[in-house]
Amino acid sequence: MRVIEGINTSLHRFLADDPAAHIMGEDILDPYGGAFKATKGLSSAFPGRVLTTPISEASIAGVATGMALKGKPVCVEIMFGDFVTLCTDQLVNHMSKLPWVYNDQIAVPVVVRAPMGGKRGYGATHSQSLEKHFCGVPGLTVVAVSQYCDIAAVYAAAFASGTPHLIIENKLSYARRLEQRDVAPHAEPDIAIVTYGGSTEVCVAAADRLDAEEELAVNVIEVTTLSPFDRDGLRERIGDCRHVLVVEEGADGWGFAAEVSRALMGLPGLSFASICGPAHPIPSTKSWETALLPNETNVVAAALDLIL
Repeated sequence: MRVIEGINTSLHRFLADDPAAHIMGEDILDPYGGAFKATKGLSSAFPGRVLTTPISEASIAGVATGMALKGKPVCVEIMFGDFVTLCTDQLVNHMSKLPWVYNDQIAVPVVVRAPMGGKRGYGATHSQSLEKHFCGVPGLTVVAVSQYCDIAAVYAAAFASGTPHLIIENKLSYARRLEQRDVAPHAEPDIAIVTYGGSTEVCVAAADRLDAEEELAVNVIEVTTLSPFDRDGLRERIGDCRHVLVVEEGADGWGFAAEVSRALMGLPGLSFASICGPAHPIPSTKSWETALLPNETNVVAAALDLIL
């Protein structure tokens, strides 16, 4: 099963398990089934509960919030994650705050799905990784998935929580097959690479290459829940390893690498480095995107610089 099929199956279960549940988004009805086909077949199977909308992400998020307040759980599809900025007011000021404002007497069961990431040549406004702007918002859980995580469990937990979630998907990962592989198999690794979402594939490839060419034991620590960030859990997964490389596609500064650094602060003998996306907009060619964003070659080079 591919990642996109795993997501589709999870959405099918969401609608099948709760007759009040709805899915909203742009161009998500059959036969199109959404830009990446995550909703393919759902409008036929659940007529009236898969709602196609005008091109207005702010309105989609606002209507979803209102429906959720009336007891109708909603999953929102944002066609490209770049457009989630248009939902910021609802995510930051409404979905996440309303339960607190009303002393938890109400719930806002909304899950927003947003495909992020580059390397498909979509350029400055369709290849970004903007999730860091939504991490650290009290009441909003931010999750990232890849082919190595348990897609079914992640989505089921988000839907069952009854709380606002932002799920970061990756456009390249959609076509990948789900892999039940332990990407952190070493008890005493030479290097730990901490990453999430679409960058996990790059890091796993780099770890395999470092093993084959340099005989280095590398664990890839994939973080699924970005916010709230489990600092104690990360330190436990790092264990006694003191060579830590962090990899993310987002622009450098105030992001995932900074949060990992904070979590590991004070560990004796720690050698730490990070690779991030460029500190400028993503260029409009696939080759430039691939060269500028974290890739197998620059992850291997950074790992070797860290340990040699």
